[in-house]
Amino acid sequence: MKIKIFTILQLVAISLFLGCTDSNDVGSDTGRLSIQLTDAPFPHDLVAEANVTIFKIDARNKDMEPNAVMEGEMTDETGAPFVVLMEEEIEVNLLDLTNGLTETIVNTEVPVGSYDLVRVYVKGVNIVLTDGTTYNLEVPSGDQTGIKVFITPGLVVAGGLSSDLLLDFDVSRSFVPMGNNLDLSGITGFNFNPVIKAANLSTAGTLTGMVTTLQEEASIGLEGAQVSIFSAGTLDTTTFSDETGAYSVLGLTARTYEVEVELEGYVSQEIGDVEIIAANKTEQNFELVPNE
Repeated sequence: MKIKIFTILQLVAISLFLGCTDSNDVGSDTGRLSIQLTDAPFPHDLVAEANVTIFKIDARNKDMEPNAVMEGEMTDETGAPFVVLMEEEIEVNLLDLTNGLTETIVNTEVPVGSYDLVRVYVKGVNIVLTDGTTYNLEVPSGDQTGIKVFITPGLVVAGGLSSDLLLDFDVSRSFVPMGNNLDLSGITGFNFNPVIKAANLSTAGTLTGMVTTLQEEASIGLEGAQVSIFSAGTLDTTTFSDETGAYSVLGLTARTYEVEVELEGYVSQEIGDVEIIAANKTEQNFELVPNE
């Protein structure tokens, strides 16, 4: 299975990173929450920026009683309280955060319990092409009710400790181009339909490696190779190699995957049974052969 639909918008990723630290306060009624932002490689010469402004993040604690709502919290239709994690505008060009680079946007304490839903409130979403053309995109309900991201299984925050959650903002599915995307003059705009996947980092791992080729018996890194990751034949996510040939995918659920690498001018390569181990990095390198 191959992804050929507008590789210019391969992402993303927004990441929630509830940092993991030891403490002498085990058993207390709060744990520490650290949120970081990350993105996946976006190697296309037509796009200069993919911008988004996050102005609020909250999370639902399904273990708290409705009557236990404290200052700074709210409830939803189920009566479960939402804990407000941040309320300030943070503007980010997602293209600046690739291959594991992150930016911390929250570091706070939250009530203990199991968090099963995160809401991300965004505005100021736009795409800037390399010729300077800017497309400001409408945000369907994301600036009012927030983009809802369910966490399965729920993320448990214990007293005096913290847990890790990664939010993967998939730009290739979230930014839908209008017109002909083969050149600048053919692009007429974009539709914004946010797709975000949550991964509990305590049960997830990272896939990393290099995409290279041999030139005069020397190994040369290949930029822009598309790395597609499948689980039981279904596409899980994709990313691209950077200018050195390196790639990295965070937040993969611990299991085995099939990984396919494609780059124009080279024979595609697929490797099965790539095992991802929870809270660990798996290294898988690829050496592509030029097409005859």
